[in-house]
Amino acid sequence: MIEAEKSPQNGLPNGLPAAPAGAVAEATAVCARHRNDPAALLEILHDLQDQTGYIPEAVLPAIASALNLSRAEVHGVVSFYHDYRRAPAGPVVVKLCRAEACQSMGALALIETVCAARGIALGGTSEDGVTIEPVYCLGNCALAPAAMVNGRLVGRADAGRLDTAVREACS
Repeated sequence: MIEAEKSPQNGLPNGLPAAPAGAVAEATAVCARHRNDPAALLEILHDLQDQTGYIPEAVLPAIASALNLSRAEVHGVVSFYHDYRRAPAGPVVVKLCRAEACQSMGALALIETVCAARGIALGGTSEDGVTIEPVYCLGNCALAPAAMVNGRLVGRADAGRLDTAVREACS
């Protein structure tokens, strides 16, 4: 088995930040509010992400212990669902739809263009604080390709409309 390269600063896989102070205690408290019920794992993760902005790697063992699950089970859920972040997002979050209707209207080319312009891969955060995330349906198929910028829906998205929405979100 090949192990991920670890950062010398915090021992975490490269690219993952260290947990903020008190994150493990906070995760344990969130689990307790859900009665340490393993069936509530998704809700626990959502609550924790709502509070911290992401799911720090360092809290996974505490969640696993509180819910009597393996660390692999918790990690599998966090890494499987695209809504869970493993690092903090930037102040501007652009969600680009990758569902079939949007793909048929050029979403994949738009994603490549937007990511290239920001110098990042899908799921990354640019130096100016713009996070670009994939989503799989925003419910705006009639106006494909669809995007969302800080919670504001953008229909018939193209690079120009997204740049305008990002500038507005920054001001």
